[in-house]
Amino acid sequence: MAGHQPYIAHFDLDAFFVSVERILDPSLVGKPLILGGSRERGVVSTCSYEARKFGVHSAMPMSRASSLCPHAIFMKGSRGQYSKFSQWVTDIIAAKAPLLEKASIDEFYIDLTGMDRFFNPLQWTIDLRNEIMDTTGLPISFGLASNKMVAKMATNAAKPNGYIQVLPGMEQEFLAPLSVGDIPGVGEQMLKSLHTLGIMTIQDLSAYPKHLLEQYFGKYGEVLSQKSIGIYNGAVHEYHEAKSISTEHTFSENTKDVDFLLSALLGMTEKLGHELREDDKMTRCVTIKIRYSDFETHTKQKAIHASSYDDELIKVVRELFAQLYEEKNLVRLIGVRFSDLVAKSVQTNLFDNRVQKDKLYGAIDELKNRFGKESLGRGH
Repeated sequence: MAGHQPYIAHFDLDAFFVSVERILDPSLVGKPLILGGSRERGVVSTCSYEARKFGVHSAMPMSRASSLCPHAIFMKGSRGQYSKFSQWVTDIIAAKAPLLEKASIDEFYIDLTGMDRFFNPLQWTIDLRNEIMDTTGLPISFGLASNKMVAKMATNAAKPNGYIQVLPGMEQEFLAPLSVGDIPGVGEQMLKSLHTLGIMTIQDLSAYPKHLLEQYFGKYGEVLSQKSIGIYNGAVHEYHEAKSISTEHTFSENTKDVDFLLSALLGMTEKLGHELREDDKMTRCVTIKIRYSDFETHTKQKAIHASSYDDELIKVVRELFAQLYEEKNLVRLIGVRFSDLVAKSVQTNLFDNRVQKDKLYGAIDELKNRFGKESLGRGH
C-alpha cells in the first residue's frame, strides 16, 4: 500500500515436529528428542533444543547425532499429525490476517501494512500468537518489521518462544551485530567466501565497498549490500488453501441489519454449495467469519457430517452466526469457508433421503449452469 509504513510479521513454530510429538506424548517434554529414524540409519529431520545443546542439528547423519547425544530419544515421527497441526494454525491465522503467505508447514508471513489505522500491529500480533498457543498448545515465535527479511531474522533472534519488533529505521542497528551467516540466502560456500574477505558480522558487510562485493559475487554482491542495511523488497504472496473453498464480502457501508447479514451469508453458502457439487466434493467443517467496523475479526467453526447440500449447510451457518454475532456492532465484512473437503460418496439407508436430495440438487445445478448461478436462489 503506497504511502503506508510497511508492517510485516513472520511467524515460525518452534521445533514444530518436536512440539507436536510432545503434545501427543507429554512424557517427552524436557528430554532431548531427535526425529528422523533409528540411531544408526538416516538423517536428523529435526531435534529438540535439549539435543541442540550437544551440537545436534538437522540434516546430520543419525549415527553422528547418536554419538553426540547418546542419551537422546530417537523417533521416526508421527507424519500424519504434522499437517493436521499445521492446518490448525493456518486456519487460526487465515481467519484474522488481511494478507497471509504460508512459506512452509511451520512458517507464515502476514502483511499488516496500512492496518495501523485500525489497531496497533504489535499488540495485534501478540494477541494472535497468544491465541495460537492457547488453542493448539504449540510454542511459536514471531518477528515484526518493515520487510520479510528483517522480520524473519527477528523471529530467529526471538527463538525459542519469543517475539521481537524491529522499529522502522532501526533495521541496520538490529542487524549490525548478527553473523553474516544469519542472512537468508547466505549458504555455507558464500559464508566461507565472506569470512575469507574478513567479513564476519553484518556490520562488517555493510561497511565493505559495494563495488568490491559486486566484483567477488557478481549481481548478488549488490543484493548482499542492500540486505546488510535492512533493505529487502520481497512481497508477501497470498496463500490459497487447496483443501478449502471460501468466499467473503466487504460491505460498502458498515451494517448491523441482521436480516441483511443473514441473507448475504445464505447467498454465499449456496454459491459454495454449488461449487462443492460441481467438483464432486463434500465439506466436513463449516466456518463463518465476521469483521467489525473496528477491524476486530472473529470466527467460529463446526465439524459436521460430510455434506454438499445447501439446506444442511445453511442450517449450520445460521447456527454459527447466532453464536458469533455481537448485537449492535457494525459489521464490515462477513465470510463463509468450507474446509476438510472430501470426495463425494453417497451412502444410503432406509432412513436416508440422500437419493432424492441428489436428484433435487442435480436439477437445481443444471438450471444454474444453464441460466447462471444467480438464476435460482433460496427464499427466506
